[in-house]
Amino acid sequence: MRVIASNANSVRKMPNGQPDDVRPGAANPWIFWCVIIVVVALDVTSKAMAVYSLTPAYTPHEIVGNVVRFTLAYNPGAAFGFNLGSASRWIFTALTLVALGVLASLYRSTREGDYTRVLAVALVSAGAIGNLIDRIRWSVGVVDFIDVGLGDHRFWTFNVADSAVTVGAILLGWVFLQQDREAARVAAAGDV
Repeated sequence: MRVIASNANSVRKMPNGQPDDVRPGAANPWIFWCVIIVVVALDVTSKAMAVYSLTPAYTPHEIVGNVVRFTLAYNPGAAFGFNLGSASRWIFTALTLVALGVLASLYRSTREGDYTRVLAVALVSAGAIGNLIDRIRWSVGVVDFIDVGLGDHRFWTFNVADSAVTVGAILLGWVFLQQDREAARVAAAGDV
């Protein structure tokens, strides 16, 4: 049973009090799960290939001159080499599980048809899962191998999962910015 409010600016509400266009858990599941499966598969496969073919570790293999190299590295910490010592593996595993819970909540609250938000949440989730697999699987750390820079000026070595998290986080930030702008526009229109 749906309740329809009396004024023209109201949104139809479902019995659970949520707007009619929010269907928890139903927001574009094909996009969400396909992105996660593809990104995790690419991440796991590329890391396996790196471990197999880029030995010994920390030896650069030029791909595009000195700009793009593949260099097998193990990161026991988190992004940008952030490390908490010997407990890093388990602390970051726990933090990843919490983050995945938050991301699941974001996904469930996504409106049907909000493809950009679904894509953003799926990318961040897939990256988190890819690196979580490494944290559980390897005691030496997450496998990184993409090495970008010029000469001795290098960016941190990263992997497919890191790329997915970065792109997804930027996209999610943009989505939240757009939502804030829309909320401000609606609030301003309601004050008139």
